[in-house]
Amino acid sequence: MNKIWLIIQREFLTRVQKKSFLITTILVPLVFPAIIGVLVYIMKKEAESAKADTVQVVDESGKFIFENTKRYNFVPLSLSIDKAKDAYKQTKDFALLYIPPFDINKPEGMIIYTKENPSIEKVGGLESIIQDRIRDLKLEAYKIDKETLKSLKVSVNLKQINISETGEEKSSNSGILYGLGFLLGILIYMFVLVYGIQIMQGVIDEKTSKIVEVIVSSVKPFQLMLGKIIGIASVGLVQFTIWIILITVLSSGVLGYFGLKMPQKQAMEEVAKQVGDEDVKQAMDQQDKQINELLGNLSQIPFGKIAFVFVFYFMGGYLLYGALFAAVGSAVESMQESQQFQFPITLPLLIGYFGLFMFILRDPHGPVSFWLSVIPFTSPVAMVGRIAFDVPTWELVLSMVLLIGGFLFTTWIAGRIYRVGILMTGTKVSWKVLAKWFFMKS
Repeated sequence: MNKIWLIIQREFLTRVQKKSFLITTILVPLVFPAIIGVLVYIMKKEAESAKADTVQVVDESGKFIFENTKRYNFVPLSLSIDKAKDAYKQTKDFALLYIPPFDINKPEGMIIYTKENPSIEKVGGLESIIQDRIRDLKLEAYKIDKETLKSLKVSVNLKQINISETGEEKSSNSGILYGLGFLLGILIYMFVLVYGIQIMQGVIDEKTSKIVEVIVSSVKPFQLMLGKIIGIASVGLVQFTIWIILITVLSSGVLGYFGLKMPQKQAMEEVAKQVGDEDVKQAMDQQDKQINELLGNLSQIPFGKIAFVFVFYFMGGYLLYGALFAAVGSAVESMQESQQFQFPITLPLLIGYFGLFMFILRDPHGPVSFWLSVIPFTSPVAMVGRIAFDVPTWELVLSMVLLIGGFLFTTWIAGRIYRVGILMTGTKVSWKVLAKWFFMKS
């Protein structure tokens, strides 16, 4: 055990003391807030200096009266569409809008001519203006008062309450839980894959440099493999923790400094400026109320339990797959040779990744979600994606026990391959050769 601890220290310190580790650990958290800050600054400056787009309008229906907005200047033309297109070509205006005679119950045939492909936001803004005008025309045709129509609108927001077996009630929000499960599942997938490949690269480097021949003269190959896996896992956990803390603090500071609002709210405010519709303002008020409820529901989420489960499955998944990556690294002599083995190893992890979107986030308590979260090869991604949805304790315990068993199983398999492969050079490796090494007696 003492030798394994020494190997863990060696793997940890040799990586942590490198300049590349310090640079990436500090720079990566700085890069994200810096990018956010620069983009937000540019966005605000561009919005301040942006000029309204000029839109020429040929309205053959005679039903539209366009008012200029902060975003669009409308220029009505009393020309045929063909002559209007010729005139438009000679200008630098943004677009030519053609509105033919139409039935308000089936408005068709409207065309926007542009010299370049416009953004979906610009086209959507014009569509909103036209849709609002047609809606007003319908109200006039059906002799419906706008105020009466508004009074008929009803907004329902179901408050979610979970009742435990003991009768305890607590509020919840499926949107928050979905986002949390999505984020944690993706992080597990990324980090298990990235640090697993680091193990394989480290084993290959030591094997090709012949350093391993000196090391195994004083420690057993299995001890070397286990120490390397745990050592790199410690580096990953430290680096990941630093990233989360720094990115969260710095990003929040940047967003607070620029006073950036939530994207949904910002988009709705922009629509309100363009359209000036009272309905949009009411929707914004409703959204503010929903946001406050979301923030209140955050306090009901057991972040301590979720953090513990995340760390457990991060370590468990990493150790399970890290052992297999170490076995492959011991068998090959270059990263190119390892490619034929990487996909079969990572396939279960990929299944868990796709299962996160197809089953777990859609139905976290369904049978497929259950099996994905208890099978050791998929549980690191699946269970972390489910944990925010209040997984039953017995399922969580079962999944953890099976994951530990899975790690021990893959470590045993990898150890039998590693003890032979780490000292083998010049051998063309295949699955058949790996199987031969596995059954080879000591």
